[in-house]
Amino acid sequence: MGFLAGKRILILGVASKLSIASGIAAAMHREGAEIALTYQNDKLKDRVSKFAGGWDSNRVFPCDVTNDQQIQDLFSGLAERWDGLDGIVHCLAYAPGHELEGNYIDVTTREGFLTAHEISSYSFGALAQAGRELMQGRNGCLLTLSYLGAVRSLPHYNVMGLAKASLEANVRYLASSLGPEGTRVNAISAGPIRTLAASGIKGFRKMLSYNAQQTPLRRNVTIDEVGNAGAFLCSDLASGISGEILYVDGGFNTTAMGSLQDDERE
Repeated sequence: MGFLAGKRILILGVASKLSIASGIAAAMHREGAEIALTYQNDKLKDRVSKFAGGWDSNRVFPCDVTNDQQIQDLFSGLAERWDGLDGIVHCLAYAPGHELEGNYIDVTTREGFLTAHEISSYSFGALAQAGRELMQGRNGCLLTLSYLGAVRSLPHYNVMGLAKASLEANVRYLASSLGPEGTRVNAISAGPIRTLAASGIKGFRKMLSYNAQQTPLRRNVTIDEVGNAGAFLCSDLASGISGEILYVDGGFNTTAMGSLQDDERE
């Protein structure tokens, strides 16, 4: 029996087999959780339904998080299938592509800034509000995904870095708000992984190569490793952890200059 046996988890953001959301869903299914998924639009419905079937689930709901009514309908639909909810996993982030190229001050627009924050940060709180009643009395967990760009400047990450900084603050304030009800709130700050979302960042392949050279483990992390960490944080094994940003990046965030090649050392 897995350490998530009996848990009911909603996961938003499964888009491909290479996504971090897929890694988290696979780990949670392996550990015995019942899973529900969402899709943004009809174009993605069949794809997400296929993923759900692979994890023994037929609980698939539409949800565009820019639409408050769809968020409410999502939890109304869940309430018809489940009498409670133990976790919400928020794997959603977006900024217009032109905001992720070039110099931050040159490319940032009001519209792009607001879009990045609405989808990448505000939606986490909106889901927490809408799912609050279903999570009452279950000592559950909310989980989201951040990145080092929330606290460090990174090439081309631009407005997404600001949105992730907002998201990390969101984690702390939600943890404080929901803690008295027994609900924990955390985030994983994963190292760079070749996902569909990451492909929109200019120069991402170079970032992957640099990261692998400089991280203490001398390699990039995988969606399976992030998935395992997500499953842990949403389990009773992490019952004392809330308001935290857990780095799953091979230790990259702990370095300053990184490593020097042997022939560069004096």
